[in-house]
Amino acid sequence: MAQEEIIFPNNIRNIRLAKGMKMTDLARRADLSLSAVSKIEKGVRRLNQKQLLRICNILGCKLSDVFIKESDAVADQWQSEIKRRLSDNENSGLKVFGSGMRKIRQQSGKTIAQAAKDAGMTLSVYHKIEVGQREIYKNEIEPLAASFAMKTEELFDKIANLYKSGELNKHISKVKERVKSVLVPGNPLSGIDMQGSLYGAKLYDSARKKLVPVFGTPSGKAIAFNKSDSAMIIAPSELEGRKGIYAIMPNTKRMGGMIPEKSYIFADALTQAKPGDLAVCLDVDFDTLGTDETVNAQVAIIKQDSRGKVLGHILGPDEKITPKTMHKVIMVVME
Repeated sequence: MAQEEIIFPNNIRNIRLAKGMKMTDLARRADLSLSAVSKIEKGVRRLNQKQLLRICNILGCKLSDVFIKESDAVADQWQSEIKRRLSDNENSGLKVFGSGMRKIRQQSGKTIAQAAKDAGMTLSVYHKIEVGQREIYKNEIEPLAASFAMKTEELFDKIANLYKSGELNKHISKVKERVKSVLVPGNPLSGIDMQGSLYGAKLYDSARKKLVPVFGTPSGKAIAFNKSDSAMIIAPSELEGRKGIYAIMPNTKRMGGMIPEKSYIFADALTQAKPGDLAVCLDVDFDTLGTDETVNAQVAIIKQDSRGKVLGHILGPDEKITPKTMHKVIMVVME
């Protein structure tokens, strides 16, 4: 029987164990079966964006922590496994078989989507067969042959003749050059071909666009503010992909009931607040604030006095501040 295909190498198991969490607990909280979580941790089951973000939230980790890097201990295990599989693919003739299937499909005039449908396969699986990245189950051969109006032996003979004629060599060489590892955007494992690797990169990029960092949480009468992405939440759909957006958890009592409890404030670091705006206020320059520094912040209404001086007005208790940074609040969302 063919081995399960590695499509999403990740650090989820290591993070879970470091948190002292059982797999059964993660499965229950993520609303997934135990089998599904096991396959996710092994990298042989795909995740969608919602599942990935939910697992990160449950484990209390950053999205980037899930994707393996060259420096991670687990990377060596994936390297060895991928090298072994690639070697097996070469020796078992999967590159030749896949290239032959591609040539037959092109000769038939079918698109890859049509061929996948006729063979009863997903587009992803069929594509991996064509590029020699997936081992093939015995019960899949007959449907593949039938999709081109052939019997199994006819299909094998056709591919063998194409190989003997030299027609497949050019395509096999192209496949080797094209399939590169992209486990983490900008940080590939050098020199290793990786099935499904682009899936990991695309998943990271699209999921990351849906998140914004939480820079502040209540601390006494103020808000402890830190420019770190160690905590992130899903952004409202209107804010997805916008640059400069961050969230804070406000000290609602200081706003005199203006902002409901258990809410998040979303501010725009690229938009300076003006009189009449609600703003996140800092008494330091936001642009020079380091990620390892924590400062006090407040949420205030921006006003201008009779002399033209811009102030921040806090309601509970009544207090006026003169911040250096005033980022406009653009949305308040209940938790």
